[in-house]
Amino acid sequence: MTIAVEPPRAADPVAPPALGRSVWRREEAARAALLHDGAAYFAAARAALLAARRSILLIGWSFDPRTRLRPGTDGESLGDLLVRLKAERPELAVRLLVWTLPWPLSANTDMKPEAVRAQLGPGIDYRVDAALPYGACQHQKILVVDDRVAFCGGSDFEANRWDTPAHRDRETRRRLPSGEPYPPRHDVMMLVDGSAARALGDLARRRWLEATGETLAPEPPAAPETPDAGPEHDPWPGAVVPDLEGVGVALARTAPGIGGRAEIRECEALYLDQIRAARRTIYLENQYFTSPLIARALARRLAEPDGPEIVVVLAACSPNGFDRLTMDSARRGLIRWLRSRDRHDRFRIRAPHTERGLPILVHSKVAVFDDRVLRVGSANLNNRSFGYDSECDLVVEAADGPAGAATRAAIARLRDRLLAHHAACPPESFAAAAARDGLCAALDDPGLAPTRRLCGLVASHRSLLARFIEAFHIGDPVGIGDAWRPWRRRRLIRRMARTLPEA
Repeated sequence: MTIAVEPPRAADPVAPPALGRSVWRREEAARAALLHDGAAYFAAARAALLAARRSILLIGWSFDPRTRLRPGTDGESLGDLLVRLKAERPELAVRLLVWTLPWPLSANTDMKPEAVRAQLGPGIDYRVDAALPYGACQHQKILVVDDRVAFCGGSDFEANRWDTPAHRDRETRRRLPSGEPYPPRHDVMMLVDGSAARALGDLARRRWLEATGETLAPEPPAAPETPDAGPEHDPWPGAVVPDLEGVGVALARTAPGIGGRAEIRECEALYLDQIRAARRTIYLENQYFTSPLIARALARRLAEPDGPEIVVVLAACSPNGFDRLTMDSARRGLIRWLRSRDRHDRFRIRAPHTERGLPILVHSKVAVFDDRVLRVGSANLNNRSFGYDSECDLVVEAADGPAGAATRAAIARLRDRLLAHHAACPPESFAAAAARDGLCAALDDPGLAPTRRLCGLVASHRSLLARFIEAFHIGDPVGIGDAWRPWRRRRLIRRMARTLPEA
């Protein structure tokens, strides 16, 4: 199998550190794995939950206890599983913290907090997070088990999150509790162990403190293995083969400034640093694509005669009317603007579809810069994910030289695997073409990436309403200062753009 490892060219300058100071913590993971789509995440989460001995801590945007972790194989829901585990292990602490959905989002669900608590019972500590400003959402998606393993990425435990990488047009297991089918969905989570998992536990406990006022103690660190004590308990899912081993993992956050605390914009700063540092390729897959700062940073790289190739994968359209009106309106103008600056033909933006042409909802938040940086988390490429909502991304950075060769090879392999998945072609074939000709050429090859499966996104005509929404970024605030004052937003974005460093 050919892996598109990208050695630095002799003429390349030494790249600036991709992480810089734009992270909260840097920790280590003996093992890390990418869980590709909901079926993989749900299966791995179930295995880790079954192995829990001390604590389960879940921080999410939403939660439905009726969610089936293995649809089609048994009738046990996630809520049933948690209740069973608590009954079997009374000493196991099970805590769930979920954003309190405001109206009108709450009007679309029958799983109000009272209904969730009724299903879970008194043994499980279920709380709602209402500590953020009205309109800002708790968007971190973190599951920590015993402080030994932790998951972070784009997926919640909702009834419409499960899907397989096949994204079949007809999938009987892809159904809501009502029996109604839901569309195919692509998502990505990262699983880590070691001190990286403990750091995610610390972040989750901090979120719990800010939302509830209660301090949770961390679990005791793993004891060294001895002949008398035997091996330390390990909740890592046995079926998951690590994609990366012995790697550093950084955590980047977003949080609005409230209660006297300064705002945290690490996710945004890190994206800007990584775009500026990329040498050859920038790969982004995301639910949204509306941030003017990200667009300006990409445009600067497109202006360079020998800058990186830039590939973006998005859904053909958002799943609900509000997002189609706000986020899709803004991204149309952004796509049009970026294409006008692609003078060297290095920009591709694509939307994946099923075999029969049904759009696949891209909900993941993944970025790969060269074969050096892999990023997976909850932050979207929009304004609110960079300053208004709470977010968390995990970042793996490979070292230069022989010491980082294995990690660079793994990062390139994961990027090519994702693109091959969207293009519905064998990963080996895509990796070979990308290594030989580059990402854009591989995507332009209809034998590798048929346009019916990976369609180009067209910046269609924008109505007057869409232009107004785009101009003021309605529904997409930069922070607390402009949250309910969109007339301030354009001036604020322009001021922030002037501070961007040159590439």
